[in-house]
Amino acid sequence: MAIITLILTIIVPPLGVALKHGVGKTALINLVLTLIFYVPGLIHALYVNYAR
Repeated sequence: MAIITLILTIIVPPLGVALKHGVGKTALINLVLTLIFYVPGLIHALYVNYAR
């Protein structure tokens, strides 16, 4: 399951965050960052899922 979460985090960052943390404030923040530009959303998703 961890590899699937990583792949989804890279392809669609909000989906990867939602899978790991549920649909909440963190996923909403990531969705906004991804809609503004892909790279900030990706960085936030990787940080939230793997560095915290």
